[in-house]
Amino acid sequence: MTVTRWNPWRDMITLRDAMDRLFEESVVRPGWAWRERARERVWKLPLDVYVTPEEIVVIASMPGLTPDEVDIAIEGDTLTIRGELRPPLENVTYLFQERPYGPFSRTLALNVPVDVERAEAVFENGVLTLTLPKAEETKPKVIKVKTK
Repeated sequence: MTVTRWNPWRDMITLRDAMDRLFEESVVRPGWAWRERARERVWKLPLDVYVTPEEIVVIASMPGLTPDEVDIAIEGDTLTIRGELRPPLENVTYLFQERPYGPFSRTLALNVPVDVERAEAVFENGVLTLTLPKAEETKPKVIKVKTK
């Protein structure tokens, strides 16, 4: 049996290391949300969303996935995108492992009625582009002013 002498300085970290850890966990990877003590990581899919007078466009990067591995659902004014990125190699030692993997999900409240029947999803080179046409009642109407 080996007896190890307790050294209180061994467990201490510098203020710089503590701040680095704080920023690494809260700023660098904002999409990661750890479940309570579970080993499974769940992350929030990063999106780009923009609006035109005619439609809402959602863009998401999903490298390595095929269109069949992505689930898109619209219920009322709520859009949900789900999928799972494959885990990294298991028989190697990583120096850096920054790419996310595992299940992901993202739910958005659109707050604008959309025409689900005309919605279009295009998956090209690992990038999903979802085009959601606005419902007719939400499109801006132009009223011409007449003179007498």
